[in-house]
Amino acid sequence: MAKKILIVDDAAFMRMMIKDILTKNGFEIVGEAADGAQAVEKYAELKPDLVTMDITMPEMDGIAALKAIKETDPGATIIMCSAMGQQAMVIDAIQAGAKDFIVKPFQADRVIEAIQKALG
Repeated sequence: MAKKILIVDDAAFMRMMIKDILTKNGFEIVGEAADGAQAVEKYAELKPDLVTMDITMPEMDGIAALKAIKETDPGATIIMCSAMGQQAMVIDAIQAGAKDFIVKPFQADRVIEAIQKALG
């Protein structure tokens, strides 16, 4: 059965890029969110196998959303998406429980590798 993924990014084109990479590789996209607050809601509603989470977003950033999701589901599998130069935030995210991170601009093979690794 295809693994269900929730894509969280405030940029619609970034969500589209990730969606494209993942669907081509047999993953099922169960939902999308444009900010951290939406991500927390959708996670509770959709129970995805994995979340790709942008770090910098309006309303609630990716690290706050990661912490909120981890509070309700300590077993949540979340991969952070960051732009170059966000190393400090990536470290915060990993310490808060993120499984891995992928750097923008996305390279399809790195995205798939990170997701397969995180899903074990």
